[in-house]
Amino acid sequence: MTRYLLTRLGQALVIVILVTLITFVILHLLPGGAARAILGKEATLQQIAAFNHEMGYDRPLWEQYAMYLQRLVQGDLGYSFQLNQSVAEAIVQRLPKTMLLSLASTLLAVVVAVPLGVVQAVRRNRWPDYTINALSLLAYATPIFFMGLMMIILFSQVWPVLPPEASQGFTLAEMLADPAGLVLPTVTLAILTVAVYSRYIRSSMVDNLNENYVRTARSKGLSEGRVIVGHTLRNGLFPVITLLGMYLPALFSGALVVERLFNFPGMGLLFWQAALKRDYPILLGVTLLISVATVVGALVADVLYAAVDPRVRLRAGRS
Repeated sequence: MTRYLLTRLGQALVIVILVTLITFVILHLLPGGAARAILGKEATLQQIAAFNHEMGYDRPLWEQYAMYLQRLVQGDLGYSFQLNQSVAEAIVQRLPKTMLLSLASTLLAVVVAVPLGVVQAVRRNRWPDYTINALSLLAYATPIFFMGLMMIILFSQVWPVLPPEASQGFTLAEMLADPAGLVLPTVTLAILTVAVYSRYIRSSMVDNLNENYVRTARSKGLSEGRVIVGHTLRNGLFPVITLLGMYLPALFSGALVVERLFNFPGMGLLFWQAALKRDYPILLGVTLLISVATVVGALVADVLYAAVDPRVRLRAGRS
């Protein structure tokens, strides 16, 4: 198991380095450059050249990347001239808000998706299965920005029961003081997740319902509810554990659109504004954070999966 964890940690480190390299190269190949974005359209060529020389942007790309990694190891994510603050400060201010939105939407999605997936598996190839499957496909195929717009129109215009904009509190406590402003962003982000999770749970449950241990449990006289909840569902949730870790990139991409749509002051809105202003340090910092979170999430999911599945422990022990 120790060797398995060390191997996964090594792979995770390589992936993070590759992500930073690819992102760094793409951002520096974009037309315009950081100097023009920071100094403005009226800046002269001499001013741009002086700025590039001061910041090291006139050096070879590999040397710039080496300098970036050196600062990164020291905990320096860079400085945003657009926001007039360090990248770390900008992320720390907004990260808790995005975590609140992501955790709330994920929790809501799991609470809704698990019963739906169980119903689909137990009533498979019947009208509840067909109905839930059709609704899941519809939710999965609907663009998240369109879903959010429909939420705003229905619950802020037609039935004005919820605000169309998220709370603009500076701190997490201020946002929690206005829970109504969190409802529409959370539900919008959760709908797509429900569609994905319910289908995974259904597929896993159907596979487990055909296993020998289920037939054995039924032959012992256990009630159907105990067989479903106590045996099949517990084993059927294994793939969802892995999915939770691997779903972080999709969750952030959804949060980016939702935060822009509802003016939610989190990481997604920060990334959106940085992309419009070509704020390269912010773009690099947020991309690095998301890649690390994704790799860590996948690693934690693998460890949890190996802890509960003896087949994975056996393979890890042999490797």
